[in-house]
Amino acid sequence: MSEQPLVGILVGSESDVERMQAAVDELDARGIAHEIDVRSAHRTPDAVAEYARSARGRGLRVLICGAGLAAALPGVVAAHTDLPVIGVPLRSRLSVLDGLDALLSLVQMPPGVPVATVGVDNAKNAAVLAARILGA
Repeated sequence: MSEQPLVGILVGSESDVERMQAAVDELDARGIAHEIDVRSAHRTPDAVAEYARSARGRGLRVLICGAGLAAALPGVVAAHTDLPVIGVPLRSRLSVLDGLDALLSLVQMPPGVPVATVGVDNAKNAAVLAARILGA
């Protein structure tokens, strides 16, 4: 695995880190260096914007964001970077729609703020897509 992270994985809370483990495992299996960080679009919006704006300069080439409920994190990140952003809609115990709310939020980004979206709780596919983007 190369030393310089190429993929950034961002989640809004510590409880989401474990749910993104399949992305970490897939990137590890492919020898793709990555980093994972916790920053909330709602609780620490300035930190999210800083992460997204600085990502390219730190060598990242693709960002994966896991988010539940209103799933704001991937869209906020996409608004602050020109890197590809992949959103992973996550189920939440607080959701009345079992992850459908997050899925719909992610696929309804406004024009000019694209977020590629994988299936609910499908962090592995986000990592596969990131690997394909890196290989393109």
